[in-house]
Amino acid sequence: MTLIKRVGKALAVIVVVLAVGGFASHQYVNHVEKQRPIVTLAKHPKKVLFFYRDDCPDCQAIFHRIYWHNVISHNVVFINMNQSQNRHYIQQYQLTSVPTLIHGKQRYAGTKQSQIKQIVGD
Repeated sequence: MTLIKRVGKALAVIVVVLAVGGFASHQYVNHVEKQRPIVTLAKHPKKVLFFYRDDCPDCQAIFHRIYWHNVISHNVVFINMNQSQNRHYIQQYQLTSVPTLIHGKQRYAGTKQSQIKQIVGD
């Protein structure tokens, strides 16, 4: 087998592995997004609070980026507002829409990447 054929086959295998890995990671993050745990914020005093709903298109648009940021920095708490026992945070944090990010006195509701970056860091 020539060198070109071996390199071609190796590249094809790499592309397939990356594609399958990308698909699997995408599916996993979608699974995490749909979870509805009850969140106790007293356990996370200095973290970024990310209020979202798993059925919200705007929330879904930014969820992956925030999730992968959190894999590295571990500074975000995900609060799914579709969990009825998390809804008391609506009054506590005066939430009017999702997605909303809160970190200390910083607050942003929306999907603008530059604003999100300011709050979660990068």
